[in-house]
Formats: sequence, C-alpha cells, structure tokens
Amino acid sequence: MIIWLQDWKTKITSFNKNIRLFMLANVLIQIGMGVFSVMYNLYIKELGFPETVNGKVISMTSLATAIMLIPAGFLSDRFGRKGMIILGTIVSVVILFYRSITVGEQSLIYAAFLTGLFMALVQVSGVPFLAENSNANERMHLFSIHFSLVTIASVIGSLGGGVLADALHLYGNMSVLDSIKWVLIVGTLIFALGLFPLFKLKPSEKLEEKEKNTEEKATEIPNNFKRNITVIILFGFANLLIGTGSGLVIPYLNLYFSNRFHASNAYIGLILSLGSAMTAVAMLLGPALVKKVGQVRALVIFQLLSIPFLFITGYTNSLIIASLGFLLRQALMNAGNPIQSAIAMDLVHDKYKGLANSVNQMVFNIGWASTGGIATGLVMAYGFYWGYAYTFSITGVLYIIASTYFYILFGRKKIGTN
Repeated sequence: MIIWLQDWKTKITSFNKNIRLFMLANVLIQIGMGVFSVMYNLYIKELGFPETVNGKVISMTSLATAIMLIPAGFLSDRFGRKGMIILGTIVSVVILFYRSITVGEQSLIYAAFLTGLFMALVQVSGVPFLAENSNANERMHLFSIHFSLVTIASVIGSLGGGVLADALHLYGNMSVLDSIKWVLIVGTLIFALGLFPLFKLKPSEKLEEKEKNTEEKATEIPNNFKRNITVIILFGFANLLIGTGSGLVIPYLNLYFSNRFHASNAYIGLILSLGSAMTAVAMLLGPALVKKVGQVRALVIFQLLSIPFLFITGYTNSLIIASLGFLLRQALMNAGNPIQSAIAMDLVHDKYKGLANSVNQMVFNIGWASTGGIATGLVMAYGFYWGYAYTFSITGVLYIIASTYFYILFGRKKIGTN
C-alpha cells in the first residue's frame, strides 16, 4: 500500500505545474458540486415544493448544458481553455450561492438553467486543457489519476454534505431547511476555493507529438465528412437512449431513498458516496474484460449485467436490498463509461473527435432534460412505491434497447473484436 501511494505521488509530481494546479482546482470544485448533488433536491423538497419542481430544476440544468456544449467547445478553441474555465467557475460560484438562499420556484428554475450554461464551459475545456499540457506517454496515468481524484472529491462532498446537514439539525438546533441551506453555502465556498489555483494557471502550450505511426493511423479511418457525421449520429442515438433512461432515475436517487425508505440525510450521503466510490473501482475492471471479448462486447456485457439490479432496486421494499442493488447497478453500468469513450474516439477520424465528444455529451444531457417531468409525474400520480417502480422499469427497458442497438450496429465492426 505504501509503495502504491508513493508511486502515485511520483506520478503526480512528474506532471507539470499547470496540471497539478488544475487537479487541485478540480478537487475543490468537485467537493462543492458533490455537496450540491446530494443536498439540493432535498433543499427543494424542504421548501415545500412538489416533486415536479425538482424535475424542472434537473431538466433545465441538463437542457442548458446540452445547448451550450458545442458552443462552449468553439469558445474554448477560440479564446483558450484557461479563460473559459475561469469564466465558467466565477459565474458558477455566484449562481450556486444564489441557489443556496433563494426560495422562489421561478428563481430556482432560472438559476438551474444558468448553472448548466456556465458549467458547460468548465466541462468542455477540462480534458483538452489536460491533453495540451501533457504528452502521449504520460496521458494514460494522467487521466486515470485525475478521474480518481475527482471521484474521491465527489465522494467527500456528497458524504460530508449529508453528515454536516444532520449534525447542524441535531446538534445545532437548526431546522432541517436551515441546516441544508447552510451546507449548500459551505459547498459553494469550497467550490469557490477552486478559483485560486485556476488563477495561477499559465496559458496552455500544445505539446507537439511526433508519432511514427501517425500517417498509418490517419489512413485507418476515412476522413470524409459524411461518413464521420453518420457514425457520430448513430453513436449519439445510443447515448441519447442511455441518457434518457438515466435521467428518469439517477437525479432522483436521493429522493427515492428519502421518500420510499425515509432514510436520513447522512445515510443518503453515505450510499451515494459509496456509489461514486464503486464507480472508481469498477473502471478498473473494464480493460480486463476488453482483452477477452473486445470493446463493444465488454460495454454491452457491463450494461446488460447492471439491468437486473436496476429492477431489484425499483421493486424492493428493503432499504438494505435497495442499497446493494443501487451499488451493483452503479458499478456495472459505469464500468463501461471509459470503454464507450474509447469506442467513440476510435470510430471517428482525428479531426472529428472533438465534435464527437461534444455531440455525445449533448445528447446525453438532452436525454436527462427530457425526462424530469415524466419521472416526477409518475411518482406524484402513483405514489412512492409504484411511481419509482415504473420509472426504474422504463429505464431498464431503455437500457436494453440501447445495448441491443449498440451491439447490432457496432458489435461486428473490427473495433468490437480487437
């Protein structure tokens, strides 16, 4: 264990100063966002609004992100990664603070939309910034460590937010609403601390890479526009189905545990934090399966294996079984995420990779944005048992369709067998 930690330290210190500062900033930002991801739905609930308001807030955030992703990519290319990241972070700090204290329905919805717009600037610029400040030899370690740190930060934020809210309520003599409000403010302050390392960043300097097989790689995939756009659209449709299914369930997991099982804020924070931790662990399983069955088959296997646990979570009346089902679904479904990204990058020519990445993120967010009203409407119409059971079931069906479609379309390609 000590040797492993020392190896991590050696790799991190080998990165240039820009990367280390950016990692520190992202850790602070993700802790703040981790607090919001767990506590904000509960804040809206404590304000006395119906479930549909939560649906509108989540949908507007996803819709704004979907709208902004491609323009954000162009702005990042045109004006530089550092400027866009700082601009997005500054405005997001102001908006998150406003969201922590506002109580009007329309204000909640408009602020959620603005959050989606400006966080898209940070979301789109981050990976290119890291790529431009690294070389090919260190990039695998870089993205692995960066993802791990961000995931750990999210765990700390989501777990800490729930525990702090309960502590303020039980020992600080605060109402549940006030305790959540103060936790959101603390989350915003931690998020804001991420600005300090961002201001110290130097403009990105693209590191030129001369690979012997560059020309060989370029000839493997046709660079004509029609072919690449067709692949991007076909791939994006699968992502749209997954995003739609996820949007029915994932944003409401904290409400699901609260409404169906009356779980405490601390328990909800713990279980969602464990879900994030399981995501990080599951990512390590992907490469081993890819070596045996290929990329596409590995992705489809992970997705299909997750579906039974999704149905178990939706129909059980046991908090323990629901928690275990959630954790296993989370691990298996998310184990395929890096594989899916690798497939997307392998299917298109180099000059279309940025567009493919933006489109995939955009359609996923459109899926999330389109289902908020459906999810909350089903819960209001059919209650906390059947309402959630129906939403989980629809998600399962969409996942099955997406996995089948993806395998039929891409499973027999060369990429699926190597």
